[in-house]
Amino acid sequence: MTVDHYDPTPKFVQIANIVRAQIKAGELAPLDPIPSESRMVQMHGVARKTARMALRLLAEEGWVFTIQARGTFVSPRERWPESRE
Repeated sequence: MTVDHYDPTPKFVQIANIVRAQIKAGELAPLDPIPSESRMVQMHGVARKTARMALRLLAEEGWVFTIQARGTFVSPRERWPESRE
């Protein structure tokens, strides 16, 4: 999956939706690393700021967490928004 540059949905939201879908489908398991900002830039053809905004959105929602100088990882399942409802 990749960003649709003709879709009116903001690109950072599209990227967050892609990562969220990968997590829900089990393609990314808890504690797996998420692609870096620079990798997302290459994969989706977006600006680094866009990739950063997508990661920030996912972190705010509880899907991922970041460890400085290590990377961003999928949160444990109990922290996913669906687990807290």
